Amino acid sequence: MSQLLDTILLFSLPASGKSEVRRYLASLTPDQCRNDFHMGPTLQLDDYPYVHLMHRIDDELKANGLGYAYYHGPNRPFRDNWTWAVLIELLNEDYANLMASRQTEVAGAAQHLFDRLDAAHAKVGLPEYLGDIPHRLRVRMAEALEAECRAELDVLNRQNAQDKAGRTLVIEAARGGAHGSAFPLCPPHGYDTAFQTLSPAILETAAVLYVWVDPAESRRKNIERGRPDGQGSILHHSVPMEVMLGQYGTDDMAWLMEQSDRPGTIRVERIVPAGDRYETRVYHLPVARFDNRNDLTTFVREDQKLWKPADVLAIHSGLKAAFDQLATASR
Repeated sequence: MSQLLDTILLFSLPASGKSEVRRYLASLTPDQCRNDFHMGPTLQLDDYPYVHLMHRIDDELKANGLGYAYYHGPNRPFRDNWTWAVLIELLNEDYANLMASRQTEVAGAAQHLFDRLDAAHAKVGLPEYLGDIPHRLRVRMAEALEAECRAELDVLNRQNAQDKAGRTLVIEAARGGAHGSAFPLCPPHGYDTAFQTLSPAILETAAVLYVWVDPAESRRKNIERGRPDGQGSILHHSVPMEVMLGQYGTDDMAWLMEQSDRPGTIRVERIVPAGDRYETRVYHLPVARFDNRNDLTTFVREDQKLWKPADVLAIHSGLKAAFDQLATASR
């Protein structure tokens, strides 16, 4: 049996088909995953739940007469663009907990999330917004958000308890830059900053699967998938158009692939701790594109019983070619 892929960074524009790919992979048998995609049963991390919960915290701040902490408004971008790096720091923490099989047992899941958000903000030099909120208001906000935060924490704890042997981790995130931006994108925008923020432990074993659509198609599918009650859903949320144009009007994945000194990889140069000093380390992450410009994935949002054989064959063949490329480069 060939070596299984360890960690897949499923990085692409919003509504490109990332979550549908995850759902399709989850529908396969272990033999199909192993033989066709070089993957074990998947473990999955995603930064979107944090994006949504930060919106919910802002809702509660507003309801309690305070200003927004994270966004300019309910349908607007982040107040500080370095919040993109905050999200990666949260994923780094989730990864460390997963690898350590750590169970987080806390009396209040919302209060725990508040503390995690402040700590992640501090790591990238941003204010610790929630630490300055009057205690009585923080308690009131936590009560309103407890059920949602508990549900997300329970998902992480259940996954952390699973055996990691023979499994493949999939980490999903979307990054980009403003429409018309020149390359390289200015930090903290784009995938370059995401790679620079990811834990070296992730970079050691990661490969990148890029679901390829152009920004116009990303915007079209973003509108199509949105449901009024779907903002908490990975499959059915819709990103506001101001954010789509200002944060996802382009992305730098193709540029990073072109700049790499090793074909078929993303070059990531990092300064990392080495005992009592620091050293520069270079990672070459295998990368492959799954071409979804003709939309091979939308059908996956339907009930699996309605999937048509021709659609299944098209997505399966396209993904197999991409995963074969990643497996070859990872050897």
